[in-house]
Amino acid sequence: MFTRYVLFAVLATLANLLTQEVTIRLAPVAPLTLSILMGTAAGFILKYLLDKKWVFDDGYDGHRQELQKITLYGAFSVLTTLVFWGFEIAFWAIWQTDFAKYSGAVLGLAVGYAAKFMLDRSFVFKERRA
Repeated sequence: MFTRYVLFAVLATLANLLTQEVTIRLAPVAPLTLSILMGTAAGFILKYLLDKKWVFDDGYDGHRQELQKITLYGAFSVLTTLVFWGFEIAFWAIWQTDFAKYSGAVLGLAVGYAAKFMLDRSFVFKERRA
């Protein structure tokens, strides 16, 4: 289950970056800002749908419940992104090298994704009880 979660995180990241690149090439105005927004949306939607179906085997319980799940999933995404950024910035601030910055990023991503998996499993895609 966790392996699929991580694999889908990689796929969502690739979708984000590809969408950003396409947007930058096509957008006549504010390509950077628009590309970040479009990439984030593409990655978020893909990751949510893959996690919902292939990681947590979550069914559809109606519009209201689905909106609650998406909102909570998004909030946890923001929270764990802050963890990732915190590690990356802290490592840079302490050692001020690219190696430290990227080491912090990798550690922050690992901690963030592990935490997000547990939060999603416990609060977003609760196991169905018979």
